[in-house]
This record gives sequence, C-alpha cells and structure tokens, in this order.
Amino acid sequence: MTTGQHTEPELGPEDERLPSMAEQMADQLGGWRGLVESSIPVVVFVIANVVGDLRPAVIASVAVALLIAGLRLAQRRPVRHAVNGLFGIAIGAAIAWRTGDERDFYLPGILYGIGYGLALLLSAAIRQPLVGWIWSVLVAKGRSEWRDDPKLVRTFTQLTVLWGVVWLAKVGVQAGLYLAHQDTALGVARLALGYPPYALLLLITVWVVRRVTRESAPEPLPGA
Repeated sequence: MTTGQHTEPELGPEDERLPSMAEQMADQLGGWRGLVESSIPVVVFVIANVVGDLRPAVIASVAVALLIAGLRLAQRRPVRHAVNGLFGIAIGAAIAWRTGDERDFYLPGILYGIGYGLALLLSAAIRQPLVGWIWSVLVAKGRSEWRDDPKLVRTFTQLTVLWGVVWLAKVGVQAGLYLAHQDTALGVARLALGYPPYALLLLITVWVVRRVTRESAPEPLPGA
C-alpha cells in the first residue's frame, strides 16, 4: 500500500541564497545610521572651513570621524563603513594640511572616482563586468554561476557600463569645481553626489538582477 506524499515546491538556487532586496540595500549602505555617519565628517569640514580656517576644519573632521568609529567599536557594531569613511577623510585631511589648500581635502575622492569609473568601463569592455564579480562576492557567497548564463553576463555588462558612466559623470562635476577653485560648492557637491546616486544604482542593480535571475530559473516539472 502506498501513500501519497505532499512535496513542497523547491526553491531555486538563487531564491535559497539571496537575501531580500531590502536586506541587500541595508547591508551595502549601512542603514540610515551608516548614511548619516559617513556624511557627518564631510559636513563638519565644510561648515568649519566656511566659518573658520583650514586647519581647524581638518582637525574637526578627523576628530569626528575618529569619534564615530570609536562609538561603533564600543557598541560592538559593524565598523566597515566607519573605517572606510575614516580612511578617506584622513587621506584628504593629510593632503589638505600639507598643501594648505582646502580643495585638496576632496582630491583623493575625485581621483578614486575617476579610477573606479574607468575600471568599471574597462571590465565591461573585456566581458568581465566588475558589477558581476562584486555581486558574486557580496551577495552570492562567492559563487559565479552567472558566468555560464549569457543573459546574466549581458545584464551585468550593461549594469557595469551604467555604473561607470554615472560614476564618471558625478566625479566630473566635482573635478570641474575643483579646477574652478569653487571650494564650498565642491563640498556641497561631494555630499549631494555621494550616497544618493550610489543608492539609486544599488536599487536598480538589485532589482534588475533579481528579475533576470527569476526569468532564467528553470520551470518546475509538472507534478514535482
């Protein structure tokens, strides 16, 4: 005598290992707290530099970045975003302190943005889209099955081009202000063109990849 067994539909491999869109976005941006904390040192520098001199502004911005990192450590919270912010602030502050030119505070970020944008476009040109490899490391737990799916390769290539173009566009605005010696405007642009475009690109990337992944998933066999 045999008894029928009800089998739950199996989830596809991507569904099993991918966190939700909201979880992915929160992890990469560090949540609202990460967004605010990464912006505070730059805001402090811009305000302090407007109302005072360069050196007090440099000291204040570095001190605030150190304080934020220290608070995260004391609270046993993830410090990745704080450390990244502190590293960038410290390099810019050191260069500005040495040259005595406040706009040099933003120079490392501009150079990094140019390099990152060019790397993205180059990786797309040689069919090794950087966004795809970053997705493998940060989301897919090191797996790279997307390399065997022509549709996903095309998708990641197109997304990589989008990231590269947007990155070069926003850093181009900052570079123009840097060359024009528009120091205060450069600080405002650094804030306005920081996380908002990054968050939008992340949202587009997560949504597009998840949609294409679902469309590429094999249909379950009848009666399975």
